[in-house]
Amino acid sequence: MPLPKYHQIYLVLREQLHEGRFAEGLPGELALMAQFGVARVTVRRALEQLSSEGLIARNPGRRTRALQPPAAGEQPGTKKLERANLRGLLENLVTMGLHTSVKVIEVATITASTQVAEALQLQLGDAVQKAVRVRSTKEGPLSHITTYVPDTIARRFGRRELSKKPILVLLEESGVKVGRAHQTISARLADNVLAQHLDVSVGSALLAVRRLIYDEDERPVQWLHGFYRPDRYTYEMQLSRVGSIDAKVWVSKDVSAQFN
Repeated sequence: MPLPKYHQIYLVLREQLHEGRFAEGLPGELALMAQFGVARVTVRRALEQLSSEGLIARNPGRRTRALQPPAAGEQPGTKKLERANLRGLLENLVTMGLHTSVKVIEVATITASTQVAEALQLQLGDAVQKAVRVRSTKEGPLSHITTYVPDTIARRFGRRELSKKPILVLLEESGVKVGRAHQTISARLADNVLAQHLDVSVGSALLAVRRLIYDEDERPVQWLHGFYRPDRYTYEMQLSRVGSIDAKVWVSKDVSAQFN
């Protein structure tokens, strides 16, 4: 049974709130009605759900504002995940970049928001490069990727370079020695922007990836938000049991990404 429309809207807006998308306030009810193609009562029910969870503050006659979202890279009620095996992860990311095509949607130097500054260990308002790209296979769109890179690194490459090479290759060519990555994978419903770029319906399920890349000196050098079509992308991981009999844990031995 499909989710009620108000709940789909609630889930989309909740994810955007967690991403810090509404620092200046949420769109008005009329704008949300047009965006999702629903009646006012449906929008209001979704907003009431967000308000009841303490994610937004609604005041009559004033713009609905977002309340403090969770810390960058975290989701409510989840524990920190283990680091991915970096060598396998990066090899597969570069391989994917070399076997797919990319369309650069946006490249701009912006001031770091609270979440971006926290993730990249910068000061609020520091300059960062924001790049938005859509990667495709011969079957069609595969992923919608937004990356944030400190301006001190990103000034060495721009739109032209991003359209030709994977960003990890550009980082290394800029002198960055990549050390490790912290990654989380969850689910997300497509909003109108993602739906348009990935050629899916609004509310469709997507794989959502957050990845923070560090250099060998433990300095964050890239924060990535990625959304993947699950019918065209599979993420696989081999796990091994290590430790003594009474304290065995699963650790990642290899990572692979498959796309079609």
